[in-house]
Amino acid sequence: MAALDITRIRADFPILQREIHPGVSLVYLDSTATAQKPQQVLDAMDAYYRQSNANIHRGVHTLAEEATALYEDARVKIARFIGAASPSEVVYTRNATESINLVAFTWGRANLSAGDVIILTEMEHHSNLVPWQMLAAERNLRLEFIPVTEDGLLDMAEYQRLLELRPRLVAFTQMSNVLGTITPAKEIIALAHHAGALTLVDGAQSVPHLPVNVTDLDADFLAFSAHKMCGPMGIGILYGKRALLQAMPPFLGGGDMIKKVHLRSFTTNDIPYKFEAGTPAVAEVVGFGAAVDYLSAIGMSAIEAYEQEIIADALAQLKAVPGLRVIGPAASQKGGVASFTLEGIHPHDVAQVLDSEGVAVRAGHHCAMPLHEKLNLPATTRASFYLYSTHQEVERLIAGIKKVQKLFS
Repeated sequence: MAALDITRIRADFPILQREIHPGVSLVYLDSTATAQKPQQVLDAMDAYYRQSNANIHRGVHTLAEEATALYEDARVKIARFIGAASPSEVVYTRNATESINLVAFTWGRANLSAGDVIILTEMEHHSNLVPWQMLAAERNLRLEFIPVTEDGLLDMAEYQRLLELRPRLVAFTQMSNVLGTITPAKEIIALAHHAGALTLVDGAQSVPHLPVNVTDLDADFLAFSAHKMCGPMGIGILYGKRALLQAMPPFLGGGDMIKKVHLRSFTTNDIPYKFEAGTPAVAEVVGFGAAVDYLSAIGMSAIEAYEQEIIADALAQLKAVPGLRVIGPAASQKGGVASFTLEGIHPHDVAQVLDSEGVAVRAGHHCAMPLHEKLNLPATTRASFYLYSTHQEVERLIAGIKKVQKLFS
């Protein structure tokens, strides 16, 4: 496996060249919230608007045909990127949140009834909790949760006990946005299927950072977003097995989701268009396709290996800081996420001082309030890394933390 050329990669990202304050260069350690965008993605979107902008499908003029080809070519790339059997299993949505809601409000409403069990985990992002809470309240469903252990892993023994409840669905994150924990997705899915349950994988954090193959995992549904993997905001994906998508009712009405409309009835379109109502975000799809091209050219296995180096370095240095507590498992069991607390200093104060040093981190509950409640923490500071992060930036983070401690001592 070839090592990443970090200098070349960083040169592709215009924002990484800027100064946050005069003479203070940016250290961007907030990629878990959103990744920065390479010039190749920006150029692809710009070229679309300058040369091929048109509404897709049904148009026979040149621009419409070019826009449609770009839109559908990106779907093919994304399907290949995640190992889907067919591009028809790849549905465009606004983001991973909408993808999960789509499953909850179509498959869930069509298939779940009072007393049915859904298994989630205690480390879920709100986007993989609230849709199921809403559906549970509407249909009188039972929600159960795989516990998080003291070392930030899932309690798989308890999961197997929960499966005795014969759940209809197991929905879980493949990588925690707080702990960085990489969950044993293939094992979770196999056990769920053995118990008769379907599975939904929240891949918002995993797909940008790890090789993910839905066929190998045997996932029933996978949700993820472009903006966390070097693409634009406002576009995401729901992968679903063909038979499931075909059986599900539509989510929204209008636009491409129909074949025929009469005054009192309509006929739905084939998948994936059945779930793509209204004018689509074509430029964002084009950018998404360019992001997939960019990551594919580098190689997801190489990106994963490099991030393992970075997070191992970061955790070692963070754990050496007196009064600092790292939240989550060892580097070998997590992705490039380091959430921590500093004794006696609020995470928001930590983030503000770090920003004065040009270091961008995130502070708060990171849309995972139940997990923070479990950990008995009101908030954490989170530094997160990606393919463009460097060991020198880890040094800048540590120097900034020491300045924080000095200011508050």
